[in-house]
Amino acid sequence: MVDYCAFGWILAAVLGLAIALSFFVSPRRNRRGGADSTPRSEGVRSSSTTNGECRSVDGDADVIIVGAGVAGSALAHTLGKDGRLVHVIERDLTEPDRIVGELLQPGGYLKLIELGLQDCVEEIDAQKVYGYALFKDGKNTQLSYPLEKFQSDVSGRSFHNGRFIQRMREKAASLPNVRLEQGTVTSLLEEKGTIKGVQYKSKNGEEKTAHAPLTIVCDGCFSNLRRSLCKPMVDVPSCFVGLVLENCQLPFANHGHVVLGDPSPILFYPISSTEIRCLVDVPGQKVPSISNGEMEKYLKTIVAPQVPPQIHDAFIAAIDKGNIRTMPNRSMPAAPQPTPGALLMGDAFNMRHPLTGGGMTVALSDIVVLRNLLKPLKDLNDAPTLCKYLESFYTLRKPVASTINTLAGALYKVFCASPDQARKEMRQACFDYLSLGGIFSNGPVSLLSGLNPRPLSLVLHFFAVAIYGVGRLLLPFPSPKGIWIGARLVYSASGIIFPIIKAEGVRQMFFPATVPAYYRSPPVLKTIA
Repeated sequence: MVDYCAFGWILAAVLGLAIALSFFVSPRRNRRGGADSTPRSEGVRSSSTTNGECRSVDGDADVIIVGAGVAGSALAHTLGKDGRLVHVIERDLTEPDRIVGELLQPGGYLKLIELGLQDCVEEIDAQKVYGYALFKDGKNTQLSYPLEKFQSDVSGRSFHNGRFIQRMREKAASLPNVRLEQGTVTSLLEEKGTIKGVQYKSKNGEEKTAHAPLTIVCDGCFSNLRRSLCKPMVDVPSCFVGLVLENCQLPFANHGHVVLGDPSPILFYPISSTEIRCLVDVPGQKVPSISNGEMEKYLKTIVAPQVPPQIHDAFIAAIDKGNIRTMPNRSMPAAPQPTPGALLMGDAFNMRHPLTGGGMTVALSDIVVLRNLLKPLKDLNDAPTLCKYLESFYTLRKPVASTINTLAGALYKVFCASPDQARKEMRQACFDYLSLGGIFSNGPVSLLSGLNPRPLSLVLHFFAVAIYGVGRLLLPFPSPKGIWIGARLVYSASGIIFPIIKAEGVRQMFFPATVPAYYRSPPVLKTIA
């Protein structure tokens, strides 16, 4: 039996290596959605400055931040706390009402502490989250975050997205050197290839300009400025249908719940002491119509039978209440186009499938990296030198960002139902592997939670699942059919993870120390003595 198991491992390893090589040496293919063909100059206007200095019409600013969502608000407070003069321009300063951005992983909470923003999850009825529960074919398994080495208040947090953002905006606005203004940025101001500021419409419709040495664009997933600063490759693999369940209890208190449903996952997690968010994933870019009743029929006939019985009645009641929301799930690898005077951050820069709730963790981690890079700089006016220096940002952010991005994309594909037998086996192997507990669950959960952002560990666990699946097929005795499905399982697993790794950048992801920008030091003339 041991020999057969070893044979399965060797076969899986050889096939995995061969497929990996074929992926990385093959010509680059166009991704779905393709590269944005809009010229870089779109959304950018020419401007002039006086004596080469950047001046704001309302006074000097060191940094302009476009957008005051999670990334923009946190960044404004962080840079303001470091003494920068910050001008934030946000399209709508009223409380947002969204169905995503409601779960902050423990790794993200640790970044919140590092930024001094942990009190923003207080007084909003946020709920502590200690792990996940997986459900499949009537079985379930509980996966807890490995929090033993951390203080008792460290955990995930789930909440109403709008309440969290308003708390962060209030925190940023409390600093005397941070100015929040409601307005719509229409374009970036460019002079000789350098971004000098923005043109925007104020709340009352007045056309204005604002200037600063550094403009940071954080205007979210629907950004209309990103194409000026990167090469967006946006994919929409699915849509979320959002509901709120009221006055019910989840089977596992203070845990996110993931139902490995057909055709794709169904999520449940608390967003207040009396409300449970339900997100039903619908593959593709089209969802059943809400207006003609198709959505209600879909939810009641296809989804409801797969919902845990403890919350089934509350699920039906939420459908009958009628407050059904939808949102496309977007993914976009970071493809920066370094531009003097400007930087992209948040969902405007990088997105991943929201299945794992990692977006805010990546954004907050990016802010910590950027803060550390900017902190020794006294003056930001030398845009070309600053741009060259900030190229290190794209490498230093990779361990956290690439781990969470890759895991989100890979898990979504594994968790979706498929008629293919090899994909079915991979899905079952993943559920059984996580159910083993110990290192088999702690390792993947620590990656998902942002507590252990190590890309190599992610790849090892992913292929351990594949090898585990192959072993199940070959034991107790291998058969031609089992060997064939096992080979296809490894091929399928490789086809899931390697394209994601390729999009993230193999060198930056696994060998960041070989990237020259990794060692870039602050410009000598700009450092604080």
